[in-house]
Amino acid sequence: MRVEGIRSFFTALALASVLGVPRAHADEADLERARKIVSGSCFLCHGQQGEAGTDLFPRLAAQNAGYIARQLADFQTGRRPSSAMRPFVASLTAEDFRALGLYFSRQKSARQQPTDPRLAARGMLVYTRGGAATEVAACIGCHGERGEGTENLPRLAGQVAGYLAAQMRAFASRARPSQGDVMHTIAAKMTDEEIAAVAEYLSGLE
Repeated sequence: MRVEGIRSFFTALALASVLGVPRAHADEADLERARKIVSGSCFLCHGQQGEAGTDLFPRLAAQNAGYIARQLADFQTGRRPSSAMRPFVASLTAEDFRALGLYFSRQKSARQQPTDPRLAARGMLVYTRGGAATEVAACIGCHGERGEGTENLPRLAGQVAGYLAAQMRAFASRARPSQGDVMHTIAAKMTDEEIAAVAEYLSGLE
Protein backbone atom coordinates (compact mmCIF):
# COMPACT_ATOMS: atom_id res chain seq x y z
CA MET A 1 0.00 0.00 0.00
CA ARG A 2 2.78 2.39 0.87
CA VAL A 3 4.53 1.64 -2.42
CA GLU A 4 1.29 2.19 -4.35
CA GLY A 5 0.73 5.45 -2.50
CA ILE A 6 4.20 6.71 -3.38
CA ARG A 7 3.74 5.61 -6.98
CA SER A 8 0.37 7.41 -7.19
CA PHE A 9 1.89 10.56 -5.74
CA PHE A 10 4.69 10.72 -8.30
CA THR A 11 2.29 9.87 -11.13
CA ALA A 12 0.04 12.76 -10.12
CA LEU A 13 3.05 15.06 -9.78
CA ALA A 14 4.31 14.15 -13.23
CA LEU A 15 0.86 14.62 -14.75
CA ALA A 16 0.48 18.06 -13.16
CA SER A 17 3.89 19.02 -14.48
CA VAL A 18 3.04 17.91 -18.00
CA LEU A 19 -0.32 19.68 -17.95
CA GLY A 20 1.35 22.90 -16.84
CA VAL A 21 3.78 22.96 -19.75
CA PRO A 22 1.31 23.92 -22.52
CA ARG A 23 0.06 26.96 -20.55
CA ALA A 24 3.61 28.10 -19.84
CA HIS A 25 4.50 27.74 -23.50
CA ALA A 26 1.35 29.57 -24.55
CA ASP A 27 2.14 32.46 -22.20
CA GLU A 28 5.68 32.73 -23.53
CA ALA A 29 4.38 32.71 -27.10
CA ASP A 30 1.92 35.46 -26.22
CA LEU A 31 4.63 37.51 -24.55
CA GLU A 32 6.88 37.18 -27.60
CA ARG A 33 4.00 38.15 -29.88
CA ALA A 34 3.33 41.20 -27.68
CA ARG A 35 7.00 42.24 -27.60
CA LYS A 36 7.05 42.42 -31.39
CA ILE A 37 3.90 44.54 -31.48
CA VAL A 38 5.16 46.85 -28.74
CA SER A 39 8.54 47.26 -30.44
CA GLY A 40 6.80 48.04 -33.71
CA SER A 41 4.39 50.72 -32.54
CA CYS A 42 3.22 50.87 -28.90
CA PHE A 43 6.59 51.98 -27.56
CA LEU A 44 6.35 55.27 -29.44
CA CYS A 45 3.77 56.61 -26.98
CA HIS A 46 3.66 54.16 -24.07
CA GLY A 47 7.29 53.08 -23.77
CA GLN A 48 8.72 49.58 -24.24
CA GLN A 49 7.61 48.50 -20.76
CA GLY A 50 4.50 50.67 -20.64
CA GLU A 51 6.32 53.28 -18.56
CA ALA A 52 4.88 56.37 -20.31
CA GLY A 53 5.18 59.39 -18.07
CA THR A 54 3.34 62.23 -19.80
CA ASP A 55 -0.17 63.60 -19.40
CA LEU A 56 -1.01 62.57 -22.97
CA PHE A 57 -0.53 58.80 -22.73
CA PRO A 58 -1.45 56.33 -19.98
CA ARG A 59 1.12 54.26 -18.16
CA LEU A 60 0.31 50.64 -19.04
CA ALA A 61 2.86 48.88 -16.81
CA ALA A 62 1.10 46.61 -14.26
CA GLN A 63 -2.31 47.40 -15.74
CA ASN A 64 -4.87 44.59 -15.50
CA ALA A 65 -4.59 42.27 -18.51
CA GLY A 66 -8.29 41.83 -19.17
CA TYR A 67 -8.93 45.55 -18.96
CA ILE A 68 -6.22 46.32 -21.52
CA ALA A 69 -7.57 43.70 -23.93
CA ARG A 70 -11.08 45.12 -23.70
CA GLN A 71 -9.96 48.72 -24.21
CA LEU A 72 -8.00 47.73 -27.31
CA ALA A 73 -11.07 46.00 -28.69
CA ASP A 74 -13.16 49.09 -27.96
CA PHE A 75 -10.64 51.29 -29.77
CA GLN A 76 -10.84 48.98 -32.77
CA THR A 77 -14.65 49.00 -32.94
CA GLY A 78 -14.89 52.69 -32.19
CA ARG A 79 -16.83 52.17 -28.99
CA ARG A 80 -14.03 54.16 -27.35
CA PRO A 81 -13.26 56.84 -29.94
CA SER A 82 -9.61 57.71 -30.50
CA SER A 83 -8.12 58.99 -33.73
CA ALA A 84 -4.68 58.28 -32.24
CA MET A 85 -5.30 54.64 -31.28
CA ARG A 86 -7.58 53.51 -34.10
CA PRO A 87 -4.85 53.12 -36.78
CA PHE A 88 -2.58 51.13 -34.43
CA VAL A 89 -5.24 48.55 -33.49
CA ALA A 90 -6.95 48.29 -36.89
CA SER A 91 -5.04 45.18 -37.99
CA LEU A 92 -4.69 43.50 -34.59
CA THR A 93 -6.62 40.39 -33.55
CA ALA A 94 -8.31 39.36 -30.31
CA GLU A 95 -5.27 37.15 -29.67
CA ASP A 96 -3.03 40.19 -30.04
CA PHE A 97 -5.15 42.10 -27.54
CA ARG A 98 -4.86 39.28 -24.99
CA ALA A 99 -1.12 39.03 -25.58
CA LEU A 100 -0.61 42.76 -25.07
CA GLY A 101 -2.71 42.66 -21.91
CA LEU A 102 -0.59 39.83 -20.53
CA TYR A 103 2.65 41.59 -21.48
CA PHE A 104 1.86 44.95 -19.90
CA SER A 105 0.32 43.37 -16.80
CA ARG A 106 3.69 41.75 -16.07
CA GLN A 107 5.70 44.97 -16.25
CA LYS A 108 6.70 46.86 -13.11
CA SER A 109 5.17 50.23 -12.38
CA ALA A 110 7.52 52.52 -10.47
CA ARG A 111 5.97 54.54 -7.65
CA GLN A 112 5.54 58.23 -8.42
CA GLN A 113 6.12 60.85 -5.75
CA PRO A 114 3.16 63.29 -5.55
CA THR A 115 4.24 66.79 -6.51
CA ASP A 116 1.68 68.32 -4.12
CA PRO A 117 1.37 66.35 -0.83
CA ARG A 118 -1.49 68.55 0.44
CA LEU A 119 -3.50 67.98 -2.71
CA ALA A 120 -2.79 64.24 -2.50
CA ALA A 121 -4.05 64.18 1.10
CA ARG A 122 -7.28 65.82 -0.04
CA GLY A 123 -7.52 63.27 -2.81
CA MET A 124 -7.19 60.40 -0.35
CA LEU A 125 -10.27 61.66 1.52
CA VAL A 126 -12.32 61.90 -1.66
CA TYR A 127 -11.11 58.51 -2.87
CA THR A 128 -11.90 56.72 0.39
CA ARG A 129 -14.94 58.68 1.63
CA GLY A 130 -16.47 60.45 -1.35
CA GLY A 131 -16.75 64.12 -2.11
CA ALA A 132 -18.85 67.13 -3.15
CA ALA A 133 -20.83 67.07 0.10
CA THR A 134 -21.03 63.23 -0.05
CA GLU A 135 -22.97 63.17 -3.34
CA VAL A 136 -19.90 61.63 -4.96
CA ALA A 137 -19.46 57.94 -4.19
CA ALA A 138 -16.11 56.87 -2.75
CA CYS A 139 -13.84 55.58 -5.53
CA ILE A 140 -12.58 52.82 -3.26
CA GLY A 141 -15.85 50.91 -3.71
CA CYS A 142 -15.05 49.98 -7.32
CA HIS A 143 -11.33 50.56 -7.77
CA GLY A 144 -10.10 48.97 -4.55
CA GLU A 145 -8.31 50.15 -1.44
CA ARG A 146 -5.01 50.65 -3.27
CA GLY A 147 -6.37 51.53 -6.68
CA GLU A 148 -5.63 48.06 -8.01
CA GLY A 149 -8.90 47.70 -9.96
CA THR A 150 -10.08 44.38 -11.43
CA GLU A 151 -9.96 42.58 -14.77
CA ASN A 152 -12.94 44.73 -15.78
CA LEU A 153 -11.86 47.98 -14.10
CA PRO A 154 -8.56 49.81 -14.56
CA ARG A 155 -5.68 49.84 -12.15
CA LEU A 156 -5.31 53.52 -11.20
CA ALA A 157 -2.38 53.26 -8.80
CA GLY A 158 0.79 54.84 -10.17
CA GLN A 159 -0.97 56.34 -13.18
CA VAL A 160 0.15 59.74 -14.47
CA ALA A 161 -1.83 62.37 -12.52
CA GLY A 162 -2.45 64.63 -15.51
CA TYR A 163 -3.73 61.72 -17.58
CA LEU A 164 -6.10 60.59 -14.81
CA ALA A 165 -7.48 64.09 -14.39
CA ALA A 166 -8.03 64.41 -18.13
CA GLN A 167 -9.92 61.11 -18.24
CA MET A 168 -12.17 62.07 -15.31
CA ARG A 169 -13.02 65.32 -17.08
CA ALA A 170 -13.74 63.32 -20.25
CA PHE A 171 -16.15 61.14 -18.27
CA ALA A 172 -17.76 64.26 -16.78
CA SER A 173 -18.40 65.71 -20.25
CA ARG A 174 -19.38 62.28 -21.63
CA ALA A 175 -16.61 62.50 -24.19
CA ARG A 176 -15.49 59.09 -22.99
CA PRO A 177 -17.98 56.18 -22.79
CA SER A 178 -18.77 54.65 -19.42
CA GLN A 179 -20.23 51.25 -18.55
CA GLY A 180 -23.71 51.89 -17.24
CA ASP A 181 -23.02 55.64 -17.00
CA VAL A 182 -21.41 55.09 -13.58
CA MET A 183 -18.34 57.22 -14.25
CA HIS A 184 -20.38 59.83 -16.11
CA THR A 185 -22.55 60.36 -13.05
CA ILE A 186 -19.71 60.37 -10.52
CA ALA A 187 -17.27 62.55 -12.48
CA ALA A 188 -19.96 65.11 -13.35
CA LYS A 189 -20.56 65.73 -9.64
CA MET A 190 -16.90 66.18 -8.77
CA THR A 191 -15.37 69.63 -8.54
CA ASP A 192 -12.27 70.37 -10.59
CA GLU A 193 -10.27 70.52 -7.36
CA GLU A 194 -11.51 67.07 -6.34
CA ILE A 195 -10.57 65.65 -9.75
CA ALA A 196 -7.07 67.07 -9.48
CA ALA A 197 -6.74 65.87 -5.89
CA VAL A 198 -7.84 62.28 -6.59
CA ALA A 199 -5.51 62.12 -9.59
CA GLU A 200 -2.60 63.37 -7.49
CA TYR A 201 -3.33 60.83 -4.73
CA LEU A 202 -3.59 57.88 -7.10
CA SER A 203 -0.38 58.76 -8.90
CA GLY A 204 1.52 58.19 -5.66
CA LEU A 205 0.10 54.73 -4.94
CA GLU A 206 2.03 51.55 -5.75
